[in-house]
Amino acid sequence: MAVTGTDPGGDPGLFGPGSVTWQLHGDPVMWIGGVRALYLQALHPAAIRGVMANSDFRSDAWGRLLRTASFVGTLTYGTTEAAEAAGARVRKIHRLLGVDDPGLLLWVHCAEIDSYLHVVRRSGIPLTDAQADRYVDEQRTAARLVGLDPDEVPGDTGALRRYFERVRPELAAGPDARAVDDFLRAPPVPPALVPAREAIWRRVAALAYATLPPYAHELYGRPAPPPEAVTHRLTATANLLRCLPDRLRWRLPPRHIPRAMERLGQDTRPAPYSLRAKAAILDRPGREGRGHGANGGDGTRWRTRTPG
Repeated sequence: MAVTGTDPGGDPGLFGPGSVTWQLHGDPVMWIGGVRALYLQALHPAAIRGVMANSDFRSDAWGRLLRTASFVGTLTYGTTEAAEAAGARVRKIHRLLGVDDPGLLLWVHCAEIDSYLHVVRRSGIPLTDAQADRYVDEQRTAARLVGLDPDEVPGDTGALRRYFERVRPELAAGPDARAVDDFLRAPPVPPALVPAREAIWRRVAALAYATLPPYAHELYGRPAPPPEAVTHRLTATANLLRCLPDRLRWRLPPRHIPRAMERLGQDTRPAPYSLRAKAAILDRPGREGRGHGANGGDGTRWRTRTPG
């Protein structure tokens, strides 16, 4: 499960600087992973029907995206109290809206974790198979906070892959999925921001879509570029995003990482590329699923590289 830090000067929260989650969730490519997750989540007709019928996605999609990002930031970098309180609020909302079915929550969770893991690995983060397993295991803590029994949630990449294999026959691109697709391709913005949407957002959304597993492309009915081209584009985009100053990147979600560093010390700064040096500590041999990246069940692995 989650790994906590040992700094006595502050509360490390549910994960702490010693976790894979702490290191990965500070990388800007997570935003692309989040958009991929929306595309994937929308392919479960029952899950997306509940979202569209019982939430404000249509009228406040941007707000929903930002609130989700802030929730992930609070769970990752907030104090234990803040994370537990955020989880309690989400569970209450789920109950009030009638979207607390464990099967649907599990789909949303798995699609999100799979997307984060797939995108960070494919973009060049040097994550070993054992570290990927550990990330999936750590995220069972996040699953608990949204109302799932951690023991019923995949705990490594092998279990995650088998979950997607089981659920694959239930997936379809129905009217609600098409509505999500339309929004992601051309979200409503003020007229002054239309040029930025066309120049920046469309490319981000197209890249997130391109990283989906082949069966998702088939369901949506739009082809993706060749896998090698997608990996090249994703790596180049991720490296460009990583060049942005932290003070800009960490504004969204609002100051979760700076506040965690203020609480625990500057040496707790998230550094995804440091995971290669930590592999000997974090790896646990013999974990089921070694040799398989968590990738929505398409069985594809991608070579990673360090920037240089």
